[in-house]
Amino acid sequence: MGGEALAAAAFEAKASPILKNPEAEPFYIEAIRELSELGIPYLLAGTYAVSAYTGISRETKDLDVFCKAGDYPRILAHFKARGYAVEIEDERWLGKVFKGRHFFDVIFASSNGTMPVGDAWLEHSCEIELFGIPVRIIGPTELIWSKCFIQLRHRYDGADVAHLILRAHERIDWHRLLGYMELHWEVLLVHLLNFRWIYPAERDFVPVWLLDELLDRLEKQRQLPAPQMKVCRGRMYSRVDYEIDVKEWGYADVGGEGEWRND
Repeated sequence: MGGEALAAAAFEAKASPILKNPEAEPFYIEAIRELSELGIPYLLAGTYAVSAYTGISRETKDLDVFCKAGDYPRILAHFKARGYAVEIEDERWLGKVFKGRHFFDVIFASSNGTMPVGDAWLEHSCEIELFGIPVRIIGPTELIWSKCFIQLRHRYDGADVAHLILRAHERIDWHRLLGYMELHWEVLLVHLLNFRWIYPAERDFVPVWLLDELLDRLEKQRQLPAPQMKVCRGRMYSRVDYEIDVKEWGYADVGGEGEWRND
């Protein structure tokens, strides 16, 4: 078990983001107060969490509010009843709440469906103060998990993963992170190797046992024959960038059938 849950009360944000539109601040304050009074558990993630853990202060255009899937309709309905415009952009993971041109996202899973927000996210969150209001932010373990698959042509969150390991490695529960990425352990290995290459003097920030475990899996996997089903898991990174693989080249999507290898 990592140390972040025990240290949550003592956590102080290293930095805060810069609002791209400062005039949106009253809306964000209003939204946070509404959410707090509603009493439904929620977390802030995105740039606010990255800034808090790393000290990197960068522009942000909105709020990312994370909640469990069963609670997202309650949150949207609450704001709709109070005159806000709401939108369900994608029922698999994302809704939005608007007031004029300002908005915040209500997120309850990843866009590829692999990361539903659950009780562990709430249990291992940390408390900070935002706009003078106490709020909970996603823990660093879950924050890394939420960013590992964001690898599109126009957006890549690998730098966030590397910075979180660098600046918050003592708060990461590595056993829990491995549990989250059990099925996709190669993605975790790639991020860890990336970190080692970027920060050679800080290689020991990644536990030895974890790297040994992942490299042993890789060694054993290399001894096995190639899979018979041609699968393109790149669609878990970007449905658009890997569309041709599924539509024209005979690869199966993350789910469904594809062509069989012809050796």
